[in-house]
Amino acid sequence: MFYPERLSGDVDRPDPGHFRRLTRDIYVPAGDTGFWMSAFRDPASDEFVRARTAIAARQALTIDLLYGDFEGGQCSVTRFALLPVGEDGWLTAAGRHWNIDRPQPR
Repeated sequence: MFYPERLSGDVDRPDPGHFRRLTRDIYVPAGDTGFWMSAFRDPASDEFVRARTAIAARQALTIDLLYGDFEGGQCSVTRFALLPVGEDGWLTAAGRHWNIDRPQPR
């Protein structure tokens, strides 16, 4: 889920039913490094316009990513903040994690 602003504070876990499935699964072995990529492809969609406007204005952004292991378990949501740095850089930080199919870590 994409938010064209920085979300912070104590918030409830995002609803897993509101996420979209990615078209590509990425397998990252335990202890290894991985990556994630996504795109808004339809320039006429509201999400595309909101993302484009926020990026052009160099606003802080928030992305919630739902993921799990290769067996379909250990579902989690991680909240990432994307913060503008300098003239053209961005800093990313994971700030919050929610378990979906097991007790919360806190």
